[in-house]
Amino acid sequence: MLRFTLLWLLVFLFASISSSSARPELVDKRVFAFHFHFIFLFNSFFLFGLFLTLSCFLTTAPYAMRISCGARQNIRTPPTYTRWYKDFAYTGGIPANATAPSHITPPLKTLRYFPLSEGPENCYIINRVPKGHYSVRIFFGLVEYEIDNEPLFEVSVEGTIIHSLKSGWSKNDEQVFAEALVFLLDGSVSICFHSTGHGDPTIISIEILQIDERAYYFGPEWGGGVILKTTSRLTCGTSKPKFDEDYSGDHWGGDRFWHPIRTFGKNADAPRSTESGIKKASTVPNFYPEALYQSAVVSTDSKPDLAYTMDVDPNKNYSIWLHFAEIDATITGAGKRVFDVLINGGTVFENVDVVGMSGGRYTALVLNTTVALSGRTLTITLHPKKGNHAILTAIEVFQVIVAESKTSPDEVRALQALKKSLGLPNRFGWNGDPCVPKEHPWSGADCHFDKSGGKWFIDGLYFLVNEPYPLRLYLLTALLVRYEKQVKAKAASIHLLSLHFSLDLVFPNPLGLNFCTLFIYTSALTPKILITVKTGLDNQGLRGSLPNEISKLHHLQSINLSGNSIHGAIPSSLGAVTSLEILDLSYNFLNGSIPESLGKLTALRRLNLNGNSLSGRVPSALGGRLLNGASFNFTDNHGLCGIPGLPKCGPHLSAGAKVGIAFAVFLSLVLLVICSICWWKRRQNILRAQQIAGYLHKATFVVHLLSFLFLTYISFSSAASRSAPYAKARTQSSHDIQMSRNPSRGRTASENGPSLLS
Repeated sequence: MLRFTLLWLLVFLFASISSSSARPELVDKRVFAFHFHFIFLFNSFFLFGLFLTLSCFLTTAPYAMRISCGARQNIRTPPTYTRWYKDFAYTGGIPANATAPSHITPPLKTLRYFPLSEGPENCYIINRVPKGHYSVRIFFGLVEYEIDNEPLFEVSVEGTIIHSLKSGWSKNDEQVFAEALVFLLDGSVSICFHSTGHGDPTIISIEILQIDERAYYFGPEWGGGVILKTTSRLTCGTSKPKFDEDYSGDHWGGDRFWHPIRTFGKNADAPRSTESGIKKASTVPNFYPEALYQSAVVSTDSKPDLAYTMDVDPNKNYSIWLHFAEIDATITGAGKRVFDVLINGGTVFENVDVVGMSGGRYTALVLNTTVALSGRTLTITLHPKKGNHAILTAIEVFQVIVAESKTSPDEVRALQALKKSLGLPNRFGWNGDPCVPKEHPWSGADCHFDKSGGKWFIDGLYFLVNEPYPLRLYLLTALLVRYEKQVKAKAASIHLLSLHFSLDLVFPNPLGLNFCTLFIYTSALTPKILITVKTGLDNQGLRGSLPNEISKLHHLQSINLSGNSIHGAIPSSLGAVTSLEILDLSYNFLNGSIPESLGKLTALRRLNLNGNSLSGRVPSALGGRLLNGASFNFTDNHGLCGIPGLPKCGPHLSAGAKVGIAFAVFLSLVLLVICSICWWKRRQNILRAQQIAGYLHKATFVVHLLSFLFLTYISFSSAASRSAPYAKARTQSSHDIQMSRNPSRGRTASENGPSLLS
């Protein structure tokens, strides 16, 4: 397209240059007119081509994110060479080799599974997702060499459960994946997997595909607060499973999977197919592929009613989409085939004439209705009224799910900061949303719903402890009789699993705990009672310090973090949690003073700070609260003082004074260091100067010595030169006297005769 635009630009420039170089006075008027029209046409074509080019560029492709779980690099899979991104920094879990349970599963070689040691909830958090309407699809898998270990777990998207795996899912093509249509409005998406105690969740792939904003609009209830879970999507009259990509469908359709169903029953119908084009198929907003409407089933004379039955979850609302196209050659016009559509025996569409309602043969027609089902089956029946036969192309069934309200973002960020600061172990499973799904809240967080704000909030931090205890049957009766009359106490739920019966009881708070929930179940051997107790986050081996973000948990009523290894100071921001009633930070390694802001906690009834290393004066506001029946414990802090039971305080300094003193001490230390450095520098300079002076003295002595020696040498040399002629004359005179006395010594060798040595 870019080359096409450049070509038009070159033609336009050439024509413009030609028109500018042509001089009308030198050519015939006819030639000029022809030239003018030619240039005009070229300019018009150029502008038209430029408009088409810009239109193509401005039409953006839908957002698509496909993750190959457990993969270490991006890959492409045949036959469409779809791109899958590597699984990096989205979640925890363990990567492993995959076994695909179905032939429709993407041909990927890896998966990611989440053992219980990683926590009961694990989530993929994908950021930078544009706001919009999306199809979210998750394919499940089996760990290699463990194909007989079929895990069962639940899947949630944005805090709402969309799917629960049932036994036998790996043998059903429509159950090897979960799909939902959701609105993503905060720039990210969380996809969580919740363990149910039946194997480790295993995920092969995740797809997040953007679809049209108005896709699958079904009525006033449709919108951001509703999720459409895909229950079934069938293409009739064919035996080949296909995705939209196989149909060459528009990407804005979301690459839907169509499960094939060639017939609804033996002799119940007959397939029809065509290769003719289908009109009005791939249109806004659902963009169905045209090839979807090229096959269908038609009822027979022996069974004129066309009926299809499927299993559904009871007491749910379902959005049903029926697809038609008249491709039967025996139907030549409107009114030749008319039928009614019934859902579980109730008529939802009367006198459906496909040709008349769609506008002609080989034209797509889509009908939609939403029904509430109380039973476990959904039956769609097409009852002929004219023509004796009904026709059906495809079926889509969605479960309408009301999206869960999420926890306040500020409180979620505060809990995440607390998790990071304290180093919470993975077994806590603090992933996703703390309060939703309601069936899987975070262990250690107590949630309540704010109806006025439409958000969940945290009002307590605790830890779940599950312990089974043997129980005799007669004790159960005694328990029911004893506690059914108690009122104004914490509630417990007793579930008699063997009788499929649930009873809510109220009973006194045992052992001073916050909550106590009893789950009673029976087995073939010994009846047992499972006691689930909500206690504090105490004795969990937590380390680190308390973050300032804890003040954003505005609705907290109780915190129990005793018996850990938390160090550092108590954050003064904790005084902003005015709803706090119980604060237990005993037996940690906290230091510093107790913040004055804790005195603002007027609702505080119990405060345990014993067994730490705190120091300073206890805020007077806290000391006065003891007179009103509050229970405070400050013992085993050797530095605390100021209230009865603690040592008396000396002169008390305000926080400002302490800061001033600390600043003065710091400034004094700085000045002392600076003076020490200056003194040391000066001392070094003095020593260096003395050393240099010593070197100069020695050098002067050496110079003087050398000068003396040089002068001495000059003196002797001068004297020797003056006495040299006299010495020479004297030497010559001595030689002459000796020669006169001994003349033989003056003979030559020839005069003395031959040498004996020769």
